[in-house]
Amino acid sequence: MPSANAVLRKPKEIPAEPEKRVRNRAATEQAILDAAKRLLAEEGFQNFGINAVARGAGCDKQLIYRYYGGLDGLVEAIGTNLGSWVQDRIPDDTGGMFLLTYGDLMERLALLFLDALRADPLMRRIVAWEVSENTEQVRRLSEARSKALAGWIDRMRGSLTPSKGIDAVAVNAMIFAAVQHLVLSAGVSGQCAGLALKTAKDWEKAATALKRIVRGVYG
Repeated sequence: MPSANAVLRKPKEIPAEPEKRVRNRAATEQAILDAAKRLLAEEGFQNFGINAVARGAGCDKQLIYRYYGGLDGLVEAIGTNLGSWVQDRIPDDTGGMFLLTYGDLMERLALLFLDALRADPLMRRIVAWEVSENTEQVRRLSEARSKALAGWIDRMRGSLTPSKGIDAVAVNAMIFAAVQHLVLSAGVSGQCAGLALKTAKDWEKAATALKRIVRGVYG
């Protein structure tokens, strides 16, 4: 007859086999890239490091080396991603606007660029770095954005050309610079050279002025 202890003793439980963790490389790569962009937008390059990105992505830092080859590769990937940024924020369509002249084209691009820059903190950071930091990392990101914008113009303009005697490269650089300065100034002080940039009505006024400048040059 079995003892009372034997009767009361529970049978030894067999530990369950550990659940196998399925690693989705594409999802992990995207998480790392998103964390890196978020960190750059919030902290800048000063606190941009492997450990910080890994914490933000919730992954082992070795995966950053494996998938991106380290910080340089990660910056390169962010630069490549900026091309997608232009495609997403500045689509290859007319938005219902008939692009009959080169002025039509640049008006649409200027307004899209204004809205896109206002909505993207990382891109604002990159623009600010362009005029304050002369580093290889900043140059990569700046060149990637400039190349993507130039590609948009090439794809969209077709046979449209500026009037003879107009240096479109110089004029467009001034337009982009004006847009960038407006947005950066708004983020710092809510105004630019006395123009309030806080409400939707303020930005409508800025957009109207921007269109008039484009039309004043290109007609």
